[in-house]
Amino acid sequence: MTILNPATLSSTIKELAVAEGLAVASITSANPFPGLADLLDQRVAAGHLRGMDWFTPERSVVSANPRMLHERAQSIISVGIPYFRNDIQIPGDGVKRGRIARYAWGADYHKTLKRRMAGLSARIEELVGRSVEVRQLVDTARIVDRAVAARSGLGWYGKHTNIIVPGHGSFVMLGEILIDVELEPDEPLQKDCGRCQICLNRCPTGAIVAPYTVHAPLCISYQTIENRGTIPIEVRERMGDWVFGCDVCQDVCPYTGAAKSMFDEAFQPATIDNAFPALAWLLRMTEVEFRATYRGTAVLRTRRSGLARNAAIALGNIGDSDDLPDLSEALRSHDLPLVRAHVAWAIGRIGGPAARAELAAAECADPDPHVQAECRSALDNAA
Repeated sequence: MTILNPATLSSTIKELAVAEGLAVASITSANPFPGLADLLDQRVAAGHLRGMDWFTPERSVVSANPRMLHERAQSIISVGIPYFRNDIQIPGDGVKRGRIARYAWGADYHKTLKRRMAGLSARIEELVGRSVEVRQLVDTARIVDRAVAARSGLGWYGKHTNIIVPGHGSFVMLGEILIDVELEPDEPLQKDCGRCQICLNRCPTGAIVAPYTVHAPLCISYQTIENRGTIPIEVRERMGDWVFGCDVCQDVCPYTGAAKSMFDEAFQPATIDNAFPALAWLLRMTEVEFRATYRGTAVLRTRRSGLARNAAIALGNIGDSDDLPDLSEALRSHDLPLVRAHVAWAIGRIGGPAARAELAAAECADPDPHVQAECRSALDNAA
């Protein structure tokens, strides 16, 4: 059996990663990340992660020390799948449509990344001639994907807090393989955003409160996906037509202008509703229709209730009097009070005599106190 040195192993593994559909890969050690736990605790203390109660000081400690996840790990392989597409645009068909963040157009990236990382791990076993102990991590695991990617030289932190990968911008889905094999680590990239602050200036809600700092409660991605309840009014009116996630800070980044348009069958939207869904349809869709359309994609995470709620907000932002019949029908008959409450807000945003009549009727007829309160508030705005 040929024993490969760490440098040769590392180079070969990167080639194998590409063959497994992991277009970018780099390597770092499994050593702890100095100062990371303190930084995470500071973010929590400042309220930047408010609403994500699972992010505790205990999690910060684990996130900063990979060997608490894999005690025999010697190296971490940071991998990514670029997913930027510039050839799919919202159709000009006159239908009011919402926007879904690009990463959720196709198959759930968690499953796709893990499947491809499993393929890479199997190839590594063949390469080293023994069983290897690996742990494959994607997004929800207790590790900071971006910290690993930055230290491994896969990319560098943008001021929007996403990792910018040369040739791909920040449209790259990240994963990690913790492995009990000694590999040669790559050097971090000596790059930064310079004086550019476009992402801070163009964030619709001002969620990027300082370079490299996002205040999650203001972030459209947080509100449309993580928040299961009422979205604050001051955020609603800045959400535009986003119904799942948000790409604005990445779209406006100058490095996106140089990003390659990547076709990957796994992330091809099955229908136009997987990328730009019709808002009136989202309000009417049943649970069966929701699951049939978004089965196998990350959109399931927001549930039918969240997607319909977000659609109501989007219609309030981009709709007009022509959309009142659809909104009025939802206000009268949608089965979820959460959705009816946000529909009331949308009707108030559109305004006019017909809107006020619908709101007044709903305030008297709806059995839910939250919906009644939203109707009263919307009536004040409609006036």
